[in-house]
Amino acid sequence: MKTLMSLVAPMAVLSVVAVPVLANAQSSDKEIYGTLGYAGSRAGGADTGAVQGRLGAKLTPHFGVEGELSGGVKDDNIDRAGVRSSIEQTHSAAVYGVGFLPVTPNIDLIGRVGYGNTQFKEKLAGVETKYDADSVNYGVGAQYKFDDKNGVRIDYTRQQFRDSDAADANVVSVGYARRF
Repeated sequence: MKTLMSLVAPMAVLSVVAVPVLANAQSSDKEIYGTLGYAGSRAGGADTGAVQGRLGAKLTPHFGVEGELSGGVKDDNIDRAGVRSSIEQTHSAAVYGVGFLPVTPNIDLIGRVGYGNTQFKEKLAGVETKYDADSVNYGVGAQYKFDDKNGVRIDYTRQQFRDSDAADANVVSVGYARRF
């Protein structure tokens, strides 16, 4: 519960700050974007998957902010000391600062750093356990724009979990990108 509160408080502050920023972005030449796609995660020998959505604001040609939410859709079975267990990412939320490097008018390279919280569900010997873990996240990616509004984005993110027994995760995601 303490971890949940530590995540909710900054997100509440971010949402209060984000509303004027996003409103200003719509009234000027700033860019609001969203992505919807799939994220595959590998951590501690388990391969899990999630549907992932992002909403962001490109505040300058080289800097922006984005929020990310995902919900688990694929679990995995792993063996620990001869005992089989099932692990699933139930959901994840994160906020990022994003750097953009325009390579061509249609291609941007992306770097991002942020903070997130992920909840896991594990079944071991018929007993289900849920736990969550906070993480420092960083990664790189690229976005290709088909036209002025539509594109595709692919990226890699490393989640380094803090104060938890959760293994750090490597996340690869691909998704449809839309500029609003």
